[in-house]
Amino acid sequence: MTPSTDTSGGGPVERSAQGFAGTGIPGAGPRVPAQPRLGDRDRDRGMPGPAPAVGGRISGLDGGAGAVRGEHTHSETPFPRPRPVVQRSSVRGQILDALRTALVTGELKPGEVYSAPALGEQFGVSATPVREAMQQLALEGAVEVVPNRGFRVIVRGTRELTELAEVRALIEVPVMLRLARTVPAERWTELRPLAEATVRAAASGCRATYAESDRAFHRAVLALCGNDQLVSVAEDLHRRSQWPLVGGPVSHGRADLMADAAQHLTLLEALGAGDVDVVQALVREHCAGPR
Repeated sequence: MTPSTDTSGGGPVERSAQGFAGTGIPGAGPRVPAQPRLGDRDRDRGMPGPAPAVGGRISGLDGGAGAVRGEHTHSETPFPRPRPVVQRSSVRGQILDALRTALVTGELKPGEVYSAPALGEQFGVSATPVREAMQQLALEGAVEVVPNRGFRVIVRGTRELTELAEVRALIEVPVMLRLARTVPAERWTELRPLAEATVRAAASGCRATYAESDRAFHRAVLALCGNDQLVSVAEDLHRRSQWPLVGGPVSHGRADLMADAAQHLTLLEALGAGDVDVVQALVREHCAGPR
């Protein structure tokens, strides 16, 4: 994703001209339908809507030509596209998922600033759900707010990844060891389809697809401890560890992902056999993940 700069306002606003190719959504970018405009709702009620601005767009409304306070959009090129119908309630979630995927694949580049209106134009929605999704990513530590400009993708280094791996191991190793001693072998057999799903995802060579299946497997294993708070914290750390390093590889080769996925099957065998030494060694190594 190559950001572009709008210098007509108080500061540059970067956005991508390439869309989100890694999200699996065809076209210039992930397509989420436009939300109902104010004028449309007024006409449905038999009320006159606001006067259209030049070009037939409603001036000052989200997703139209009007600027959002603090974010300069007047020189950003629109991305016309057909917009399929989806549930309005799912818009924010779809955008959040697409942005998380773009983080994993490196399409949202570390250190770059992206404005909610510019991203909203690519998604085909107003700036509001994009801004809400970016605020969630800020809470997760993926981006930071840049006043009057948008959101900057956090630049991460080797030290942060090492620290994340260390914290993950502190949580997951003792839990896995306890589960190895207490969970019957047949329960681990039930999780084998999830482990095999990670192998298939790795075979695709798509880091985003693998990242999702990897988290699903770990979530299911840790859920056996019965501690929902622990599972939630562990998944947040896991997701953060999957974001790529600045200057590092955008995605890993198929062989790297396959090797990482193969550890899931080996881990299940060790857990089923109650081999705590192998479990401990595997979990510590696995928490570092493919780099």
